[in-house]
Amino acid sequence: MCIRDRNILVSACLLGVDCRYDGTGCLLPILEELKERHHLIPICPEAFGGLPTPRPPAEILDGKVINAEGADVTQQYEKGAREILKLARLFNCEAAILKERSPACGFGKVHNGLFDGGLVEGNGVLAGLLSQEGLTIIGETQTDRLARL
Repeated sequence: MCIRDRNILVSACLLGVDCRYDGTGCLLPILEELKERHHLIPICPEAFGGLPTPRPPAEILDGKVINAEGADVTQQYEKGAREILKLARLFNCEAAILKERSPACGFGKVHNGLFDGGLVEGNGVLAGLLSQEGLTIIGETQTDRLARL
């Protein structure tokens, strides 16, 4: 049995919004079904932090978010995460469906900071903050968990 009418934060790119670093979105089809049962709240921490779209890719290295041009964008990622936390509290969100491996939204594993496709254990800035606040974090490949929402 599913709880109905939850407010769930969702990475806007997973809803097909063209807000990823490369200016694209990546629609996750199961969200079409999920939106019939819940209120999906689109979020993009990079945009909320003031970064443009498109933008250079970024990864976490030594606790800082560094883009491919070598610029430290940690402050923008932290600002975006704080703004989204305000939304999570305002709408009493209990869960977030986030883009995996992202320096903002990744949970459990993120890119290694070397821009070589490698992964390391860790969380993106937003995912870590929301997890500390007690939200359930679900990655886009965890469709079995999505079906239970």
